[in-house]
Amino acid sequence: MSFSSETKEELSRIGDQERHCMISELSAIISLCGKVTREGTGYSIVLHTENVAVARRFYTLIRQTFDYQPEVSTTRHNYLKKNRYYMISIRNRSMALKVLKTLAQIDNLGRLQEDRSIRDNPVLQRTCCQRAYLRGAFLSAGSITDPEKNYHFEIVCQREDLADQIRDLFDNFGLEAKIVVRKRYYVVYLKEGTMISDTLNIIGAHISLMKFENVRILKDVRNSVNRRVNCEAANINKTVSAARRQIEDIEYIKNTVGLDQLPVNLRDVAWARLEDPEAALKELGAMLQKPLGKSGVNHRLRKLSSIAQNIREYGHM
Repeated sequence: MSFSSETKEELSRIGDQERHCMISELSAIISLCGKVTREGTGYSIVLHTENVAVARRFYTLIRQTFDYQPEVSTTRHNYLKKNRYYMISIRNRSMALKVLKTLAQIDNLGRLQEDRSIRDNPVLQRTCCQRAYLRGAFLSAGSITDPEKNYHFEIVCQREDLADQIRDLFDNFGLEAKIVVRKRYYVVYLKEGTMISDTLNIIGAHISLMKFENVRILKDVRNSVNRRVNCEAANINKTVSAARRQIEDIEYIKNTVGLDQLPVNLRDVAWARLEDPEAALKELGAMLQKPLGKSGVNHRLRKLSSIAQNIREYGHM
């Protein structure tokens, strides 16, 4: 089971909600993956989904909120026989009307209310209800990438006004969601690990949140170790390259004018470097008859390089 499916499975089993929160969650589910059809003077509500967690959640919320058992049927895809589709229906016109009115999806005149802002939507006035709405939206049309691979959370909407409303809900919780148009859909998404972690907490996916955070911590530690190793490797390579150039310069002085022509302080450092090509500057300083600090050793090695360059260019020190 994917991380996204595990998260939805967890959310589908959340209980002990207030009725107003269940109404808000139902509103999101019907808006994002339900179909409201007008039949004569009444309405019917049908939910189509291939995710059993979504089907279970919708059925449970309808039964608990309205004390009504909707019809349930299953079909299989004509081409992909393994895919089972669930259809949960409310065909009873009076019950469908009651549900839609309670969810504020139709007005007193029976007109569908599709384009409505958070401010005007009575089912989204409480913070807890806004959390429930986002939970329903994710269950219905959301997905989350396995954090081992990438950080990506999205909710796919068929209407722009729904995408705007979901983005505004994220904004209410201090999360900067963005919208991108993908084919004919409006996709609300988050790509930053901290914001996805906050979202899992907001919608009540606490087990998935712990798993997500564990992966984040391991990835951060792994990346930190890799950066440190790469930095140390780069420093080692830099030190080795510098030592190789120093030895080349000293060997050149030795083979041309001779190290005996150098001042004593430079000659001691030159011999120390030849004797231990891999020694660090601090170690070289400790090897001298008169111990010298790191900066002092570095200064004398630079002087030796300068002398070697003068010999190459002018034939003398």
